[in-house]
Parts: sequence; structure tokens; C-alpha cells
Amino acid sequence: MAGTNLYQVLGVAPGTSQKEIRQAFRRLARKHHPDVNPGDKTAEARFKEINRAYEVLSDPEKRAKYDRYGDQWEHAEAFEKARQSASGGWQTFQFDLGDILGGGAGGRGFESIFDLFGRRAGPMRGQNVEYTTELTLEEAFAGATRLLQLQSQEPCVTCGGSGQVAGAVCHVCQGQGAIVRPKRLEVKIPPGARDGTRVRIPGEGQAGGGGGPRGDLYVVVTVRPHPRFQRQGDDLHTEVEVPLEDAVLGGEAEVHTLSGKRIALKIPPLTQNGRVFRLAGLGMPRLEGKSHGDLYATVRVVLPEKLSERERELFEQLRAERRTKPEVGSRK
Repeated sequence: MAGTNLYQVLGVAPGTSQKEIRQAFRRLARKHHPDVNPGDKTAEARFKEINRAYEVLSDPEKRAKYDRYGDQWEHAEAFEKARQSASGGWQTFQFDLGDILGGGAGGRGFESIFDLFGRRAGPMRGQNVEYTTELTLEEAFAGATRLLQLQSQEPCVTCGGSGQVAGAVCHVCQGQGAIVRPKRLEVKIPPGARDGTRVRIPGEGQAGGGGGPRGDLYVVVTVRPHPRFQRQGDDLHTEVEVPLEDAVLGGEAEVHTLSGKRIALKIPPLTQNGRVFRLAGLGMPRLEGKSHGDLYATVRVVLPEKLSERERELFEQLRAERRTKPEVGSRK
């Protein structure tokens, strides 16, 4: 990428934080990923460019050298490592050619370790991969299954993951030790999942280098807002409409639950607007156990929008009665 400003590739400024760089990379990688743009060579080239820029800027050491030397930072790094080797010490370094793609398939890059002369120094565990999936609140309540379409890195069978065949670079994997294959994977999300819940699938991450073990896949959950329920931890909150006459005289109100059942809630006489009733065990399942949170129903007293002549007469009588007898309903 000689002559290309890596910061401009990711659309960030030189002083941008690592978090913002990571966010910019994920946003661009999702947009230009080859799986999203099948057959689009321009998108594929752009994706490789984004990966390369992130490889450098996400590594504090590489970023510092890029900030200092610009396009020549790799030559400066090689010079420094050669000087260290000449002084009597062997130096190994890591090429990180990929990163996690949140909200989609894992990145195409992988990790491998080489010594100064390009020889594989030893086995290395593959990178972990994150995949973000969105659930409805009902799915989070009952649990859900997701069928993931991934681009999985598999060890190259030609070179056995070493990247070399008879001392030469493997022509199948181009010396990378792994190749990318499409893969479908069914993942079960447990009941009670919430924003940020991470479901680990061991050994489904990127391939390891030099015969090292695979990384893990983490499915990260986000939960969509619900029009009727608000979630607070494992508790749910909802509103229940109560007609004015029932709030005054007492009655029953119907409360919807997330499981689909409807509960008859007893409304005591003179129930005030905003009163909260706790319905134990009708909230979300707890991830760490078999119990549930609670459901809190907040009363919203509904005033009539129209009155008949008879109703108006009754309300006027009530008002006159209460004004002539202020002690009625008064609180001490």
C-alpha cells in the first residue's frame, strides 16, 4: 500500500483512539466484505486494503513506526530486527493479518509466527472470532437458534498448515498455512440472554499457525427494544390501563406477559395512577439459574374521552358532594 495513507483508508484522523479505529474497521469491513459483495473485485480489493490498514493501525508498535516512518515503516522494522539479530539475539515477530468482524463472518486474516528469515518458528493458537446477532425480546425469553454463514479458515491440507512444501512456499495457501472455506454453523442462544451475552463455541475460530489449535467463536447478543415491555436486568416493566371507574371502585385489569399468557390483576378501590404491582416470577429467565425475574405492572388510569348527559350529571353531583364535604376522602 505504498503511497496510501492508512488513516485515510479507515477514514480516521492520526490521533484517533484504538477503539475508534476498531469501530471504523468493523463498519467498513462489513460494507466491503466479499460475502456481502459476491463477485465484486473492487469490493474485494477494498476489503484487503482495509484489512491491511487495520493490521498496522491496531498494533501500537506498528502504528508508532508508521507514524514515524510513513510508507517505509516496514523497512525500518526489518532493519531494527536485523540489527537485533546481528547483536546475537534471535527475534520472532507476529503478523496479524485479520481481526474480528462484529455482526458478520469472521475476518479472513490469521496469525502465524516467523523468525527473521521467514521460517515458521512454532505453533500458534488461532484468533478468536466474534459474530453479532440480534434477538427479539421474545427470543431472548425463550431461547433461539441461529444458523451462521461463516468464512472459516481451515488448515491447508497440502502443507499441513506449515505454509511450506519441500522447503518452498505452498502454492495452495500461498504460504499462509490456511485457506478460507464457507461454513454453516448452528448456534443455540440460551433463554435469558441480554445485550452483551457471549456464547462461546470452542474451536470454531480462525485456524492456528504451524499446527497450533484453532481459536474460538463468540456469538455476541444484542436484544431489540420491545413496544410493550422494558427490561431491567432480569425484571420486566409494563403498563396496564385501568378505567377511571375501576381505579376508584376497584376491579380487574388484564396484564400481558412475555410468554403470551394474560394475567387478571386485582385492582383495589382508590388505586392511584402510577401505582406499581409486582408479579413475582413473570420476568426474564436468569442465565445463571432456573428462576425468573419479576414483572412490574404500572397502573395508567384512563379518563373517559366522552361523557353522556347522565354521566356528566353524576360527575357534577360527585363534585358538588365532595366540595360540600371536604372531609370525605381527605388524608390526615
